[in-house]
Amino acid sequence: MADLSQDMFASAPALADSFKEVIEAVYTGLVVVQDGRRGVGAGILWSRDGLVVTNNHVVGRSRQVLVQLEDGTSRTGRLIARRREVDLALVQLEPGEYVPARIGDSQSLRVGELVLAVGHPWGQPGYVTMGVVSALSLAVDRAGQPTVPIIRSDAALAPGNSGGPLVNARGEVVGINTMIIGGDQGVSIPSHMAVEFVAASLAENGLGRPARSARRNGKGRVI
Repeated sequence: MADLSQDMFASAPALADSFKEVIEAVYTGLVVVQDGRRGVGAGILWSRDGLVVTNNHVVGRSRQVLVQLEDGTSRTGRLIARRREVDLALVQLEPGEYVPARIGDSQSLRVGELVLAVGHPWGQPGYVTMGVVSALSLAVDRAGQPTVPIIRSDAALAPGNSGGPLVNARGEVVGINTMIIGGDQGVSIPSHMAVEFVAASLAENGLGRPARSARRNGKGRVI
């Protein structure tokens, strides 16, 4: 037991450096989304040409939002598509060269896996919390019928985390944070659902871009 404890303490600095590198990489693809009326939420840079994925409830009824990048500069974003049943929205930024987030494969997630939630809770930019995947399940509607896949985790969420990434230990986006249930459980939409949403939205709008694939590795309160 003593040897095990010594090994754990000896590896702590390397682990801390590893997490630091992961978070720094995540920050490049993290944005602030503001619709001008409802405060701020988060979003994920999805492509080099400026597609941003966020929550539908973050953009609200707006057709245009203000998006702040990691370097502090702001861009105007135009709503391309929304899907209320999965609480996702797709926004197109002004022309430019952007650094997108790395998208992971949510279908490979396992209960107990370490995850990090990144966003802007209560207006604190780039705030990070850590937890584990508590459950991989289906959301239910008011009639008690299962609807869409969700990820439940104990990574703390708060208003301002909405639309931000849930990432794995490799810094890959595996979910889009969307709500709190029971006061201490966060709910995220799996990244593979976001991949499908983006592909369908682009096709429906006749934009003709290739669909992005997830990277392969082997009743709630809206926030």
